[in-house]
Amino acid sequence: MKVAVLSDIHSNGDALDAVLTDARMQGAEAWWCLGDIVGYGAEPDKVVDLVRGLDAVTVAGNHDWAACGLVSTRLFNRHAAHAADWTTKNTRPENLTWLAGLPLVELREGARLVHATPSAPEEWNYCMMIEDALLEMDAFEEPLCLIGHSHYPGAFEKDGEDIRYTRAPQLRLRPGRQYLVNVGSVGQPRDGDPRAAYAMFETTTGLIEHMRVTYDVEAAQAKILDAGLPPFLASRLAAGD
Repeated sequence: MKVAVLSDIHSNGDALDAVLTDARMQGAEAWWCLGDIVGYGAEPDKVVDLVRGLDAVTVAGNHDWAACGLVSTRLFNRHAAHAADWTTKNTRPENLTWLAGLPLVELREGARLVHATPSAPEEWNYCMMIEDALLEMDAFEEPLCLIGHSHYPGAFEKDGEDIRYTRAPQLRLRPGRQYLVNVGSVGQPRDGDPRAAYAMFETTTGLIEHMRVTYDVEAAQAKILDAGLPPFLASRLAAGD
């Protein structure tokens, strides 16, 4: 089965449209969403409606729960806090209710799905370094854990006591090894590449491909500015940072 794995859409409807089109062309048969569907961008209802329409297996992100009042924005930067407040006021009640009901963790096809980290999903920590991965890969028993949150695609592979990190565009899961894979961000990449990111996972062969898709960045930027959201949230899309 070919699964399209999406994360950190962040209310960017233009990026999501492009990713869905590409994933369908690649033969996606199922959809997994790792959270942060909303926040930062200007189209929360559009992206929630699209994800719900996919019948995607979905977990909660911190921005999803912030929009519902389940996560404090006290530790958010001022732009993120502003966007969270705007999202709460500009999202239909039924979509906020759906976001509030999302779980922190799902298990599918031998994979653990979580937005931030498997060791403490509710604390919204980051896993960026080998030292982080040493802790996190002791926190799950499955051969694969898929995450988002950092907006930075890449993978940790553990073989016995050895862990390596790779940003290779393709990764094939090998028996007896454990993997922690960040699928990147659909709506706000931060790895210097402004193209939308997602992953394709072939569950039968164990092949994971990091995909990049060009989308209309200027259209997404215009919607952010027209909504009165912080201009920084628009300008960063062009730089992919």
